[in-house]
Amino acid sequence: MPVNPTYPGVYIQELPSTVRTITGVPTSVAAFVGPALRGPIDKPVHITSFSDFQRIFGGLDRKCKMSLAVYHFYNNGGAEAEIVRVAGQVDHPTEPDKKVPSYPAKVELRDKPPKPDGTPDGNVVVVLQASGPGDWGRNLKVRIDHNTIERLDGGNPAAPKLYNLTIRDEDADQEERFLNISIDDTDARNLKNVLSGSLLVVPGKPPASTEPRKIPAADLEKAPKGEEPDVWKNPKCHARLTGGEYKEPVRDDYLGDKNAKTGMNALRDADIFNVLSTPDFPFDDETETELDKIAQFCVEMRAMFIPDLPLTSIEAARIKADNFPISRPNRKNAALYFPQVKMPDPTQDHAVVDTFNSGVMAGVWARTDVERGVWKAPAGTDAALGAVVAPSVRMNDLENGVLNPKAVNCLRQLPVYGNLSWGARTMAGADVANDQWKYLPVRRLALFIEESLFRGTKWVVFEPNDEPLWASIRLNVGAFMNNLFQQGAFQGTNPDEAYLVRCDRDNNPQNQIDLGIVNILVGFAPLKPAEFVVISIQQLAGQIQV
Repeated sequence: MPVNPTYPGVYIQELPSTVRTITGVPTSVAAFVGPALRGPIDKPVHITSFSDFQRIFGGLDRKCKMSLAVYHFYNNGGAEAEIVRVAGQVDHPTEPDKKVPSYPAKVELRDKPPKPDGTPDGNVVVVLQASGPGDWGRNLKVRIDHNTIERLDGGNPAAPKLYNLTIRDEDADQEERFLNISIDDTDARNLKNVLSGSLLVVPGKPPASTEPRKIPAADLEKAPKGEEPDVWKNPKCHARLTGGEYKEPVRDDYLGDKNAKTGMNALRDADIFNVLSTPDFPFDDETETELDKIAQFCVEMRAMFIPDLPLTSIEAARIKADNFPISRPNRKNAALYFPQVKMPDPTQDHAVVDTFNSGVMAGVWARTDVERGVWKAPAGTDAALGAVVAPSVRMNDLENGVLNPKAVNCLRQLPVYGNLSWGARTMAGADVANDQWKYLPVRRLALFIEESLFRGTKWVVFEPNDEPLWASIRLNVGAFMNNLFQQGAFQGTNPDEAYLVRCDRDNNPQNQIDLGIVNILVGFAPLKPAEFVVISIQQLAGQIQV
């Protein structure tokens, strides 16, 4: 702040810096949308390992191609992913002609033990439901005890205000325990707050009651004398969740709703994702046209889309490339790979089966970004396909030459090098299209720059729109672009040849200033992959000496 001098002497004034560092965003966060064994519905969950996927979504399942895609993503160098589990409609439990969304298993705990005939007694005081729809929740058991700090403090044992809750997943051999939960919903340790950290259950809302609320009067710390001592084997010592139904999603469940943020639109709540995979998306003549909506979503979110198509022959791939249902403006954000890959399937005793390739390629992209940078094509002898036995369709160079000009990236098995990604084009990269976004690394680098600048220039909003602001913009954006140049992201031998940052009076005339607009022009000279290596060999005539 300005110094207010009052006496002769030296004053120190700290000036604000004009440097606002722009940090590059992640480039290889993969998003997977599809069915899973368990887990929350229509909610993006960030994971950093396949162990996270196993813990939250139940791991591998033969029926869920998404689980295999995530598995292959991490086998090929993937690091971060967003998972969205989607579900379809199921029959109403009491009205067969009515459809309802898939629903979770649940249990109601009462403040009195059952009557002698086994019928429930007392008021429902705690309602718990599985964290996601499906019959997996029927494997959950819960029990309450009152070994709390309240006992140590001499609280009234007849009317405890605190309780402990234990949840056990028999199938996964997983257990969660939450201590000192308050019966007071206004307390910081109420059930809702405490269970926010649970992966197994979420609290439901018990029905209203005019009677004082008590958490089960029957303290189930010990099994009744003479009976099974293991509280998880004795049904008198725990309660089991019941119900729960899940059905595989259909087309509309994948697409979801933008306003409700369901299906793939749930990814709008994710911080960032760079590539989208939907390996379970149902393909037929009707649903294929919906791929354009997925590609359009990726354009909007500045991400890429790798569609998984059940193509079984080179001819089928050629025909599909000529008539692909993604519109031309959206093809720049999609990349098609052929064929599928043969991989051991852990869900089938590691039998070698044909598997969709999007998870494999998303992992290869991530590995290439770490090793070389997003400006390096995820193809070539360094782009090995991990854990792949072979491509489902073997092809030679001539067959590869049929698909490559049509922007189909081929997966090849080459002598010595093994299984490789042998193509680096977007779906806009067909030779006849002559599109500026022909090459995958060029498009992905552009998306990286766009997202980084979008996030890194928020400070500009509402600043005075004049030369001091423009100079600061040039300084900070220029520093970001120069850093990329130093890493080898652009063509050119010096910054003037490699990139351009313009923000001055020339592109910010007064009428734009009056409208509250500041224009920033950023250009770059992209590195394009050496797709065709031409070696010219000439025979030199020997020198004739006389």
